[in-house]
Amino acid sequence: MVLIWTQFGVKHKNVNVKCKVRVMHRGDSSGSSSSAESVKSEPGTPCLTAKPTGKDFYKVLGVAQDSNEDEIKKAYRKLALKFHPDKNSDADAEDKFKEIAEAYEVLNDPKKRSIYDQFGEEGLKNGMSGKVFRNNFQSDPQSSFFHGSDHFDIFFGNDFDGDEDLFNPFRQFPFSHVGGFTSYDCGLRRGRRRLQSKAVLHDLLVTLEEVMHGCTKHVKISRRRLNADGRSLRSEDKVLNVVVKKGWKAGTKITFPREGDESPDNTPADITFVLKDQEHPQYKRSGSNIVYTAQITLKEALCGCTVNVPTLDNRMMPLPCSDVIKPGAIRRLRGEGLPLPKSPSKRGDLVVEFQVVFPDRIPPQSREIIKHSLGQC
Repeated sequence: MVLIWTQFGVKHKNVNVKCKVRVMHRGDSSGSSSSAESVKSEPGTPCLTAKPTGKDFYKVLGVAQDSNEDEIKKAYRKLALKFHPDKNSDADAEDKFKEIAEAYEVLNDPKKRSIYDQFGEEGLKNGMSGKVFRNNFQSDPQSSFFHGSDHFDIFFGNDFDGDEDLFNPFRQFPFSHVGGFTSYDCGLRRGRRRLQSKAVLHDLLVTLEEVMHGCTKHVKISRRRLNADGRSLRSEDKVLNVVVKKGWKAGTKITFPREGDESPDNTPADITFVLKDQEHPQYKRSGSNIVYTAQITLKEALCGCTVNVPTLDNRMMPLPCSDVIKPGAIRRLRGEGLPLPKSPSKRGDLVVEFQVVFPDRIPPQSREIIKHSLGQC
């Protein structure tokens, strides 16, 4: 049997990396070894240290490192609403929103948060679990990484399974044609990163009255989630509370990160609701204005009239018209429209568009009177 004996160290301050490889053949009790570099060591220096690197997700969300789940969720919602691209027109709003969502994804997941607290963002990217490091380093800070030993024996053909494969220094030391054998990955699997699933879009119908006052829509969704084994899936229902603010326009998007389907290869998808105006029996929407069509007779159009216009909050607004009203003429009731999205205390207009209803026929005697009356027009 061929056996490789290895020894690894990790550079720390004045400690240089060392790598010894010994190839042993049948009947050879001594073997041969080579050292890649000399080693300088300091008494009391641990073989491996871990220091968080990369982005400070706690700083991104503006929370303390000992914040609980509710505090993290509250901070995320506040910032997500502030920097949502549909509400914030700043050039960097979208990048900031993505950064906030990334921080929340990590800190809201106990396992990811534990890894991040010890190894930082790089630990997450490399798929570190930190389990082996914690178990050995905490029990004996002077020990090396591999189970408190300075070396680790690997037999060809073994499939070494477990959390150790996620924190694997052999990734940097591929073996090729060692002892006459072809390249070998040492049986340790590289940690795999799952891709983000494509966002799922849903139309969210809202009435003009709901846009007027604001509302919360309770939407039940069905989604697929992974079981504890990480491979099989289960179906589950969840109710999402979709908050619609006063005056929000059609096309506004409300996103719930990671609330959709997931799979063994993909992390949960985002769910995005797109606001869509529900057809109204009396009004049409035009931005923050609402348009009401008032039908009047030819007589009213020529001789004047007062039109009672209904408002969204169930009042009747009298609109006197003393001048001649032409078909398609417009009058405005200021401040009777929808709230402005960015200034909900202000409102658009209620636009009254006149439609003149002409008679199908005019009696002969009336026609003569009209001709005489309109002779000077």
